[in-house]
Amino acid sequence: MKSIFKIKKTHSFFFFMLCFFSITNSIAQKKEKPNVVVIYTDDHRYTGVHELGGMPVKTPNLDYLAKEGVVFTNTYLMGAFSGATCMPSRAMLLSGRQLFTLEGKGHTIPETHTTLGETLKKEGYYSHIVGKWHQDKQSMVRSFNSGDKIMGVGLYLTDHYRMPFWDWDASGKFDKKDAYLLEYDKNKNITKRAITKNDKKGPTGTEELAPHTSEVFAKHASNFITSYKKEQPFFMYVAFHAPHDPRQAPKKYRKQYKNKKVNLTPSYMEQHPFDNGDMTLRDEALGPWPRTKDVAQEHLASYYAIITHLDAQIGKVISALKKSGQYDNTLIVFAGDSGLAVGNHGLLGKQSVYDEDGIHVPFVLSGGYIKNKGLRLGAYSYIHDIYPTICDLIHIPKPASVNGKSLVPVIKNETKQVRDNTYHAYKQFQRAYRKGDYKLIEYVNNNGKHWKNGKYNAGSHVTQLFNFKKDPWETTNLSFLPEYKDLVSKMKKEMIEKAIELKDKENNTLGEEYSFWDSYINKP
Repeated sequence: MKSIFKIKKTHSFFFFMLCFFSITNSIAQKKEKPNVVVIYTDDHRYTGVHELGGMPVKTPNLDYLAKEGVVFTNTYLMGAFSGATCMPSRAMLLSGRQLFTLEGKGHTIPETHTTLGETLKKEGYYSHIVGKWHQDKQSMVRSFNSGDKIMGVGLYLTDHYRMPFWDWDASGKFDKKDAYLLEYDKNKNITKRAITKNDKKGPTGTEELAPHTSEVFAKHASNFITSYKKEQPFFMYVAFHAPHDPRQAPKKYRKQYKNKKVNLTPSYMEQHPFDNGDMTLRDEALGPWPRTKDVAQEHLASYYAIITHLDAQIGKVISALKKSGQYDNTLIVFAGDSGLAVGNHGLLGKQSVYDEDGIHVPFVLSGGYIKNKGLRLGAYSYIHDIYPTICDLIHIPKPASVNGKSLVPVIKNETKQVRDNTYHAYKQFQRAYRKGDYKLIEYVNNNGKHWKNGKYNAGSHVTQLFNFKKDPWETTNLSFLPEYKDLVSKMKKEMIEKAIELKDKENNTLGEEYSFWDSYINKP
């Protein structure tokens, strides 16, 4: 009996130790989960990072992230049914859902669409936001435990130096009366003040008056990092408003770019060669027609200056991670929400499906958690693929509501592509289809007139075909050349098939007055 008792005691001891080590190992694994920092910039085209596009814009900190991490060279915004393309872009990033499965135009993220913040909270992360929010307020409070210097929830002054901010409001109200401005006092200390009726839209602010939005967001993101003491890993979403217009930058940054010395891109034009359907909205009113060389150089120099200033602020966030000792166990995700023309093709805004002008964005995975330093991957990808890629990288399940595709199989060299084409839409005016080395763009513009008296009113219909591998700035339209006739026909057919697959035709206008497909001659 004694020996049996000893055996039982021994077995109990080993069982206890096994449970102890299992629990300890589980805790250790939880602690080893990386922090996740998503840095999202506004109207930041792919070539707005020097390391990516080779353009004469100074971005040493973003260059560092690119060199230390994984760069996806063919990541795109799928499109937008709003001139404010950053709204659906952010909805796609935060929900992991493609354009035609968003709620309306992307302003609302319903509870059935699990956000990235919600997913990470469920997996034990503390979730925090700094900066711009372009969706409904309730989806924000679902996504984050806390936040700081929230902007964009109902009040703009169109001014980086006079931007309305809110403190975190867990109730989700974010009343206009609670918004405030930051200003310098006579001793250069930052003070808060309420917004008054005299605060008209700008830009009228200067660096002498107040800190720039990029400085505000970087400061408070850095403060969160350096003061974070919780044992659980954190997720921080840092949503900068720059380099969105007005293209204001402190003088020392603006002086780095002389208008006359800024080389314009290969796609610079004084005027777009035809009406693309949305030529008179706010973005295009920022400069006179035609876009003379002087006009384009001024806008491009200002764009580069605000990017270089933004880059310096992102450098502060990276520095905070390093000084706090958290860099090595942090996944940094950097991406832009859309391209921007700034003189390309005679345009200034982002309301198009040209690559650099509207849909080609930087996407970098970096930080100490990423070991694939300097990896460049050309897999076709969308902004809504970022969410499932993060989930895969940190080994957590993606929710069923996500329909983007993880790019981790590409990083692991298990496949070269997760898709062999991309499809893009802008309102009821433009559609694009990319496959292989070529990209087809189709335009319709009939002011909503369709069939009348038994006759079809096609309005204007323009076709473009670019070899975007040889011609990345999309300067040479090949569609009219006889040798490309068959390719154009084939890509049109495939584009229509893709429209049906994505339910572009079924969803029809997504809030627009009329549908692209009602006006398209080769209707599906």
